[in-house]
Amino acid sequence: MMKGLYIALVTPFKKDGSLNEDKLRELVRFHVDAGTDGLIPCATTSENPTYTWEEHFRIIEIAVEEAAGKLKIVPGCGTNSTARSIENVHKARELGADGAMVVTPYYNKPTQEGLYAHFTKIADEGLPLMLYNVPGRTGTNMQPATVARLAKHDMIVAVKEASGSIEQMSEIIRLCGDDFSLLSGDDPITFPILAIGGKGVVSVVGNIVPKDILAMIAAYEQGKYDEARTWHYKLLPLGRAMFIETNPMPVKEAMNMLGWEVGDVRLPLVRMLPENRQKLGKALDAYGLKKEKVRV
Repeated sequence: MMKGLYIALVTPFKKDGSLNEDKLRELVRFHVDAGTDGLIPCATTSENPTYTWEEHFRIIEIAVEEAAGKLKIVPGCGTNSTARSIENVHKARELGADGAMVVTPYYNKPTQEGLYAHFTKIADEGLPLMLYNVPGRTGTNMQPATVARLAKHDMIVAVKEASGSIEQMSEIIRLCGDDFSLLSGDDPITFPILAIGGKGVVSVVGNIVPKDILAMIAAYEQGKYDEARTWHYKLLPLGRAMFIETNPMPVKEAMNMLGWEVGDVRLPLVRMLPENRQKLGKALDAYGLKKEKVRV
């Protein structure tokens, strides 16, 4: 089962825009030391639409090597082509990934029956899958009944839900039962999702404060609901700040402010507007994070 804290891992780039392999290894080690349950490289927060396929698989290879089995590596492998997605899952398995996250096909907008056929075909490849439902980016919303059908497949073990609908997520949990993991796809609603039976989060803000999110989840699992709620309200403004502009622009900006030197985003994304960088800096200050190297 995929549960707990998974990080939608940013991809660090050098000043010339190329992949910064040393920094990527540093980020993986940071999460190993923090006790993070798993990493999801090569997804939206990782800027995967801008990769070459060579970069895509090199990132997976590095993450698997550096994790050395101490946390799970579940890379994004989904495209809007079933055949291409199967190739990606096959390659990820060869590289030693523990699973794959597969997004609902974007742009071609399949029906619910098409989604079922797509994911079933990919799951037959034999690597544990985390489904990813994010209608705001794909134009397609995977319905709870479809998730429930797919959850019967032995290799489909989790769904990252970013529909924003607590009602929809509740229905998925009701239909799928406790042996299937629903993970929050939005940091600000992780605590409410735990309360309805969710198993954790695929986090953006966890790139910065993984131990705090782990503390919230642990408190909830131990029945310390007041403590978990306190963590929720502490994390809430910081989580919201990660979406002042298009993800992953704010989280990379924040990491650079904190001295991580993960580089800029790739076009067509650009650096944040000055007024929004200022808001982001205030959110880091309010949280108590020290800005070691503020980029201007």
